[in-house]
Parts: sequence; C-alpha cells; structure tokens
Amino acid sequence: MATVTLKNVKKIYDNKVTAVHDFNLEIADKEFIVLVGPSGCGKSTTLRMVAGLEDISDGDLLIGDKRMNDVEPKDRDIAMVFQNYALYPHMTVYENMAFALKLRKVPKEEIDKKVREAAEILDITQYLERKPKALSGGQRQRVAIGRAIVRDPQVFLMDEPLSNLDAKLRNQMRAEIIKLRQRINTTFIYVTHDQTEAMTLGDRIVIMKDGFIQQIGTPQQVFNHPNNIFVAGFIGSPQMNFFDGKLQKDGGSYSVAVAGAVVPLTDETSKALAAKNIAPMDVTVGVRPEHSMFSAEGGSHVITGKVDVSEMMGSEVYLHVNAGGKDVVLRIPTTDLPAEHRGGIPYGAEVKFTFRPEMIHLFNPSDEKNLLGL
Repeated sequence: MATVTLKNVKKIYDNKVTAVHDFNLEIADKEFIVLVGPSGCGKSTTLRMVAGLEDISDGDLLIGDKRMNDVEPKDRDIAMVFQNYALYPHMTVYENMAFALKLRKVPKEEIDKKVREAAEILDITQYLERKPKALSGGQRQRVAIGRAIVRDPQVFLMDEPLSNLDAKLRNQMRAEIIKLRQRINTTFIYVTHDQTEAMTLGDRIVIMKDGFIQQIGTPQQVFNHPNNIFVAGFIGSPQMNFFDGKLQKDGGSYSVAVAGAVVPLTDETSKALAAKNIAPMDVTVGVRPEHSMFSAEGGSHVITGKVDVSEMMGSEVYLHVNAGGKDVVLRIPTTDLPAEHRGGIPYGAEVKFTFRPEMIHLFNPSDEKNLLGL
C-alpha cells in the first residue's frame, strides 16, 4: 500500500517567508494526484517535501503508515522525474537507467531485465547504447521516466516533466504518461502549471495559490463547480468571463442583471439560492466562453456587442466582443455560425448573444467565493 498523507504541512524558509501554508491532503493507493497553480504557488515545494529534498517546517508526512519527516530521501521508496531530465551526460541510456539499481547492489541479471522491460514500455530500446546528447528532448524525458520506473517505487513524483517540450511532443508525452500509469499502477504525484495537463492526467486536482490549497476535486468537479473566482479563472481555456452583476429576486425565482441584460436563472439554481436565504445583492457573474450562444432576435436576456477580434480555430471560432465597454470572449462552434460567417466574423460586425442559464456561476464580490458553495 502506498497511500500518502500530508497533515498540516508547512514550509517556512529562513527568511521567514512561508511557501506552503497548512497543507492537508490524503492520497489513496494508486491514485494520480496533480498539483496545479501559477508559478510561485508552492506546488514544487510541496513535492520536494514529499521527496525529502526540502525539510518540512511543521506538520506530518506519512507514506503508508510511516512518518517520513526525518527519513532520508533514498529510504523513502520514491522516484522523482525532474523538469530538466537530470541525466548523466557521460553514461549511455542503459547506464543511466541502471545506475540506481547498481548502487543498491541489485544482481546484474535483474538489472538487465528491469532496464529492458522499462525501455520496451517507453519505446526506447533502440537508444539504450546512445548518450543523452544524441537524443531529442522527448527521448531524454522517456529515459528519465525509465530510470524512475526501474526502481519500482511506491510513489512516483513528477515535477513539470513536460514543460521543456514543444506543444506536439507535450501532447504525445501526456498520452504516454496516461498509458504508463495504467501499466505500472503506482501512486503518482504530478506537478504542473498547465491546466490542460492537470485536467487530462489527474484523478483529482489540487489547485494552489500563494501556498494555500484553493480546491481539491476531480477535473469535472473543479470545472463545473469552482470554489472561488481564482479557481474559476484558472481552470478552462479560454478563461472564464467575469462581469459585475446584480442578483434579483421575484417571488421564488432569481435572475441576474448583467451587461445590460437580465438573464433568468434556472429553477434548480433559484431553489439552491432560496435554500441559503440569499437576498438580492451585487454579484460577480462568471460565464465560460463555450457557454455563450448566439441569439437570432433581441430580448431582455440578450446582449449586443461588436466583434473586435475573430480567431478561427477550425471547428470553432473565438470571438472577442466589445459589450458595454468590456471585452467578452465567446467560443462558438463554426456549425452554429450563419453560412456567410463560417470562415469567421469580420471586425465591427454586430452580434447578439446570451448565456446558458444553467452554466452561469455566481460569486460574492467581497470574499470571491461561489455563492452556492458547491
């Protein structure tokens, strides 16, 4: 069993800067957890504390049922893959992968078996006699992952392993990591600043900001029910649109006045707001670009704007629309565009659009938390 538990873990540096505040997380055996957030949010520091490369200032780290705070990194039964590969340039691929096992005095036959099995899984058998300088970035990253696999660790730690690769290779390696996870079936803790990686790889995502956990949940949970404005804006591409709005109530029904329109909320949302006794108030309204839709005719729920930029992405178009002096991004499938605009909508064209009521997010402007607290 390779559960990992972090209880009230803190990291305070000598200059009294707190990099990680009161971090609590239970990672199940064989779970793939992704720590995600902007640069400087504390995600790599947290990973390095699990690895033993950073001391824990306060709190407890348990791997299995054993407290690991004072255990040397080599005795933690973990393997780490770094962003910069960290391969020995004077050794061949085979020697790089075998090195940790040689240090452990593992028999030669067993080393050979493990190295060749890992090389086959990662499709690098043909490179075993090459030196790292003769490999591409993607091939080097496979070697770094292979070096970790051969150790058969309880926990796999990965610190932004794909950030040095180009976009196409990053997509390929992401798919390889998903396949790898299914084949070696161990516990993974993966750090990235890329929310696409987080959404596609993680069983659960831990979103961090300024050393604090903002939300923990499955990719779908954090996408559909963000805890606060930061999570809502960080997850999703293009980023969620935010507006100053007013929550209105008429009997048992709620609506929201936003960007010159009044959009009725669904019965389900109205019931949830009423259950929390939420009175009419100023709100921050969040709507994802893909949850906007064109409206053929006007109406009190319709917003009118002018197109500033039209980005054709093939199957859909990203429109930057000026509505009431605010830049609003709409993500519209090209099949939903009028025939004359299938190739894009020209600058200055007037468009009418509204928001899908069931996809509107409401946040309290004072604490930036989701009003429905989902």
